Order: sequence, then structure tokens, then C-alpha cells
Amino acid sequence: MIPEAAKPVYLVDPYSDPVVVRIEGRASFLNSACLRDFVAQMLKSGKNRFAVDFLRCTSMDSTFLGVLAGFALELRKCNPKGSLVLTRMGQRNLELVRNLGLHKLLTVDISEAGSGGESCNTPLVCGDRDELENARLVLEAHESLVEADEANRGKFQDVLVFMKNRVEQG
Repeated sequence: MIPEAAKPVYLVDPYSDPVVVRIEGRASFLNSACLRDFVAQMLKSGKNRFAVDFLRCTSMDSTFLGVLAGFALELRKCNPKGSLVLTRMGQRNLELVRNLGLHKLLTVDISEAGSGGESCNTPLVCGDRDELENARLVLEAHESLVEADEANRGKFQDVLVFMKNRVEQG
């Protein structure tokens, strides 16, 4: 069991423009659902500009990156078109974003300037999800990565097949 204080978390400022999300710790399939739900809620309320502060993000997995790709794709459909800016990324996280072609979908601000992440003090609460809900999230995220860049299909073919089978089995 991970101590509560050591759990990765997203801190948000839902009232700022852009809406700012600060990642604390590891961004992964274990905690991406609450971020996806938060962004969906913000979109419904008319917010379509987001900044994600990576200064304290220790690592991220492909599901989290797929959730980001899904946001960016969704923001392109907004009228007016929305924006997603990733700020204060470390070299490794920046490489991951570029290797998956996400830099073509969203803005990566490589300056060291603050993103407003300091104003984030509301933690997102991730509810428990069952195995099928997690499988759907992972599948949807990886489909978004392929939609973002067709070159990702080969990288994630096994994950896509496995998760489709899992979701179809219910």
C-alpha cells in the first residue's frame, strides 16, 4: 500500500484561464481516469484552454500520453478551437511526447517559465474503477495515440489487440 502522501496526484486550478493542471509524481493508467473526467467536466462548462505543468512529473506511461492525445483531439473540435500547452517538461518526458508525435497535436513550451502551476491547490480525487473500466480507458487512450500519429499503430498493436479482447469479453 502506498502511503497517502506519496500517491501521485494532479493538482488543478479550474478557475484560471487557461485551466492549469500540475502533475505531482507518476502520471499513469492508475490515475489518468480522474484527469480525463476533470477535463471532460471543464469542456462541458465551456473551458477549452489548458496548461499542464510537468515540473514535478517523475514519469508517465503510454496510457497517460494517450489521454493527453485524446484531450488534444477533442480540443481541436471545439468552436473556437481549444488549446493544450505542456510546460516545464524534463528531457525524458519531452522525448516521450515527441516520439509519439504528440507535439504535432498540442503545444510544448520548452521555456523554464512558470505555467501558473503554483496556483494549483485542488487535488483531483480518483475513484476506484473496476478492471473493465480500466481496460476501456487503456484501449481508448491507445486508440487516441494511433489517431494522433499512425506510426504509433505498430508500437501499440499488441496493447490494442489485448485490450479490445478484454473489453469485448466484458
